Amino acid sequence: MIRVGVVGYGYWGPNLARAASETEGLLVEMIADFSPKARERAAQRHPAARLVPDWETLVADPAVDAVLIATPVSTHFDIAMAALRAGKHVLVEKPMAETPLKATRLVEEAQRRSLVLMVDHTFVYTPAIQTIRNLIDQGEMGDVYYYDSTRVNLGLFQRDVNVIWDLAVHDFAIMDYLLDADPVAISASAAGFVPDSPENMAHLSIYYSNGAMAHLNVNWLSPVKIRQTLIGGSRRMVIYDDMQTSEKVKVYDRGAMSGDAGYEGMVSYRLGDMWAPALSSKEALVTEMQEFARCVSTGAMPLTSGLSGLRVVELLAAASQSTRMRGQPVELVNLKEAS
Repeated sequence: MIRVGVVGYGYWGPNLARAASETEGLLVEMIADFSPKARERAAQRHPAARLVPDWETLVADPAVDAVLIATPVSTHFDIAMAALRAGKHVLVEKPMAETPLKATRLVEEAQRRSLVLMVDHTFVYTPAIQTIRNLIDQGEMGDVYYYDSTRVNLGLFQRDVNVIWDLAVHDFAIMDYLLDADPVAISASAAGFVPDSPENMAHLSIYYSNGAMAHLNVNWLSPVKIRQTLIGGSRRMVIYDDMQTSEKVKVYDRGAMSGDAGYEGMVSYRLGDMWAPALSSKEALVTEMQEFARCVSTGAMPLTSGLSGLRVVELLAAASQSTRMRGQPVELVNLKEAS
């Protein structure tokens, strides 16, 4: 049995604790939160867990084998590093750290101690994204040309991160999992229209080594909530709409190609069928916890490992740099060399 400690029982911590308690092989041993009210809620839902007001006590406890971190981004590095140095496996909420340098240090520490470092990129474990990955692996999509995502809503405004770090981070993780190419440059423009708050809307373009391109629209100031992604391939195209209760993924056998030699400059179109693959109803967070338990037990590399988390933080840092230059593209290679 892997005994886990949950650090942070505010917004996301209760979900991590619940999923861990529902996962075979995991036991919620301790929960740490400085808020008495949060600890009261935790006691009601996890009466067998020990409750402490500080994360240092949890990390130092020899009864804890792994630490789940659901705290503000600015605290991730200190808690995760302390846990790794104490010999604990770590699952940390996204993004894993504030800077690529800090993320790199966590990856190196986990590798040095042969510990599991996993990042809570929950969308990667959704049945929809798993199905799209299978379509790509099976060649159904052909070569992926583009990834176009709209992720907008009214709120929830964050205090410690802007809309890119809060919403675009999901797409960065999904693209890291789906696209078989390396991002080489990113351009991002952002603006804020709510006083004393970080940027609340942004548009991003990401350029890939194989010529593919991604475009993201993220916004906390939209009158409606939209979670829609269009992925175009040489053979088929996919629309992923997370707001749909059914048919979240639709596959279109449609595309365009160059015309015959006798019709130079003409384009022909393929208009085939559309179908919606059946998706599992299994909760993504439970799948993620099962992956964490498996990797801790076997020493395997998680699907959303520290290395994938590092790549996401590198994209976030490059996007932030681009916004400060009003959208001027930032080369990822140059950013890595500078860090």
